[in-house]
Amino acid sequence: MDERPGEPVGWGIVGCGWVARDHVLPGLLAAPGAHLAGACDRELDAAVRLAAASSSRRVVATAELDALLAVPGLHAVYVATPNHAHAAVVRRVAARGVPVLCEKPLAADAADAAALVEACEGMLAGAAFDQRFHPAHRRIAEMIAAGELGTVTAVRVAYGCWLPPDWTPDGAPHDNWRVDPARAGGGALVDLAPHGIDLVGALTGDDLETLTVLTQSRVHDYPVDDGAVLAGRTAGEILYAAHVSFNTADPLPRRRLEVVGTRAQLVAVDTMGQTAGGTLTRLDAPTGDAITVPFDTATSPFTAQVAAFSAAVAGTAEWPWPLRRDLHLHELLHTAMERS
Repeated sequence: MDERPGEPVGWGIVGCGWVARDHVLPGLLAAPGAHLAGACDRELDAAVRLAAASSSRRVVATAELDALLAVPGLHAVYVATPNHAHAAVVRRVAARGVPVLCEKPLAADAADAAALVEACEGMLAGAAFDQRFHPAHRRIAEMIAAGELGTVTAVRVAYGCWLPPDWTPDGAPHDNWRVDPARAGGGALVDLAPHGIDLVGALTGDDLETLTVLTQSRVHDYPVDDGAVLAGRTAGEILYAAHVSFNTADPLPRRRLEVVGTRAQLVAVDTMGQTAGGTLTRLDAPTGDAITVPFDTATSPFTAQVAAFSAAVAGTAEWPWPLRRDLHLHELLHTAMERS
């Protein structure tokens, strides 16, 4: 890694599947102070396609991680591999001293997640919870901090999609690793619930302390859950309730975030997800009046996330979420899964 990253910060992406193609790369290209320096995938063709999509001839495409880490001007790495591969990749990146942003969840199990965090001790590293950066969610956090909701009593999430066994993002042949227990670590619970678990603390400043889950395998024929409900409580006794699913048809209402307070309630619709936009409404507690809350509906949460981490790499801002905190929440979920 270059000792003094300049502007813009050069990024490498490891794992060039549809998330990298459809969300990470567009977010990176739109982020101020960032550019793509290299793409790495064990299937070289995938890395070549991602590099070509950046519209820059200077992007290195490789199937070898060591080759990516040797790219001149590489200042940060985004890990977007399947969950089971996160720990091995992050350890190798960390060993080279390169700041790393790893997709959630940290790993497919708790042991690998702990090893990943240990490898990153003392360096800049983060978990890629993009929904922390959705402009509507940042607006919610600002309103809570300003006391506009009064005493927050509950956070409620509904986050679902339709993910059959043969799901593919664009009709092309696709390996749906998200329903493979070995590579994903679980189903809808592992894939979708971490966002809401993280958001409780990211929005309120009060992380979950206890968590209980119930899972279902009712609709799809695969060896992981296709739905789950969660109930939890923070140290400050904010209650948390969530429903996550791979068995909710996409045309149905399935993305909703509510924060309940003694003075007002905020309702965000279609903000839970990987894209910009949605709506945010404030419901006044004394009168019940509904007021639309404005926010930036154009900026992707991935763009805001890359910009924030790039600023931390460049030394112009702090990254406020320690990996140890993210590991604690990861372990909280996996402990609840084992008890269920």
